[in-house]
Amino acid sequence: MVQQASGPVADGKTVLVGLAGRGILASRTPWMHEREADAQGIRLAYSLFDFSDRNWADWELAPLLDAAQRIGFAGLNITFPFKQTVIGTLDELDEGAASVGAVNTVSFRGGRRIGSNTDLTGFAEGFRAGLGGADISSVLQIGCGGAGAATANAMLGPLGVGKLVLLDADYARAAALREQLVRTYGEHRIVLCDDPLAGAAMSAGIVNATPMGMAKFPGMPLPAAALEPRHWVADIVYFPLETALLSAARKLGCRTLDGSGMAVHQAAAAFEIFTGRSADHSRMAASFAAFAAPLLPE
Repeated sequence: MVQQASGPVADGKTVLVGLAGRGILASRTPWMHEREADAQGIRLAYSLFDFSDRNWADWELAPLLDAAQRIGFAGLNITFPFKQTVIGTLDELDEGAASVGAVNTVSFRGGRRIGSNTDLTGFAEGFRAGLGGADISSVLQIGCGGAGAATANAMLGPLGVGKLVLLDADYARAAALREQLVRTYGEHRIVLCDDPLAGAAMSAGIVNATPMGMAKFPGMPLPAAALEPRHWVADIVYFPLETALLSAARKLGCRTLDGSGMAVHQAAAAFEIFTGRSADHSRMAASFAAFAAPLLPE
């Protein structure tokens, strides 16, 4: 049932939202939000603020937030590399963002900036739908930044992973995430690793929580030699859907999960934050598929 909302939806104004990050010009997010708004009779305009394309420095995130709030935006989605640094510009974090320590959605309400994280539930819902029944006794997660904080919490929390092996090119970042997770989930379930081959060998599944594999950041987050047919492999990247990692894993016969499920579910939750209306997850998934289909490899 669609919830009626106060604010930009109820008063008939166009809902202004956007996405801030780097390498995001291929994002399907604007399409999903605008199509869902159309289906609900809402006027919504979604803008992309690609810092790389516009030659903006990272410090210009704060002025962007200032401008968006002043113009009357309902909020902004936040992606790589700003999910943690954006926190210093906000007035408040909701419970999910505070527990993860990262923000992917900023809403402007009553003159205040509120940070939320819809990645955690988005990843968990996408995993259940696409990798149900997979062995989650041990998982290697590559990437311990903002997205990695969300996927780690999803795996240790709602998904119930037995042991999580953390690996990042910046070992200190992995150690910091482990320290944060230990406070909630205890020490015995979380280990650090600096060797992807060793990490994969001790794990039933592998999650890429880095931007590696995006059109802007081609390549694989670990050597292909680390993959075995017994592994399942999940990637949070969704543009392109077929990353080099997933392609290599599928050739070995691994079960795989692309980033589309996480993308759809986190977008649906963000839509609800921005508009105050419930999103139809199935309809947004269909919109994603309709947009993505022509871009898939033949």
